[in-house]
Amino acid sequence: MLLDHLGDSIGVLHEAIATAGVSPGPTSRDDRRPGRDPVARLRGRAARLLGACAAAGPAERRVAIGDRELTATMVALTAAIEIAVHGWDIWVACGACRPVPPGLAAVLLPIAPLLITPASRPGLFADPVRLPGPAGHGDQLVAFCGRQPRPAAPEPPDGAQIGSPAADMPSIDVQSAHGRRGVRAGAGR
Repeated sequence: MLLDHLGDSIGVLHEAIATAGVSPGPTSRDDRRPGRDPVARLRGRAARLLGACAAAGPAERRVAIGDRELTATMVALTAAIEIAVHGWDIWVACGACRPVPPGLAAVLLPIAPLLITPASRPGLFADPVRLPGPAGHGDQLVAFCGRQPRPAAPEPPDGAQIGSPAADMPSIDVQSAHGRRGVRAGAGR
């Protein structure tokens, strides 16, 4: 579900950059065939987005999204936030804790409040998480997006013993990784 959401978001952002706009309605799901590896699908969409960004032309070129316009640069930065934060979500869902790279987070952190405003946050992002003390740029970015930067270690499934195969399997709980209920697909989520 999380991989599909990220793939759909990347698809919308690719369409925005490649065609200078987003058409209304759902994105194409041609590459969501039964049996298709979701990681391969995500990798393919990410590669197409990268190619579209490289061929986008002038950074100030306007891109229509609904009733708004953004520059191609802002759409690319939206994609970078989407990929960085959901990449972090995927690591957490797999039981790992890898920070958003500090250099990337340092670039994205001042841009995030321009894209994730108090008016756009409801239904898409939880409230920002208050950090207990000094934190790196990666923790600040995921906290701004409503995630707990250092999630608690997952408990073993009911009845599982530490060291048993069931306890060692990563538990994927998208709800706790996002810190909110319900994940809606689409750009910027």
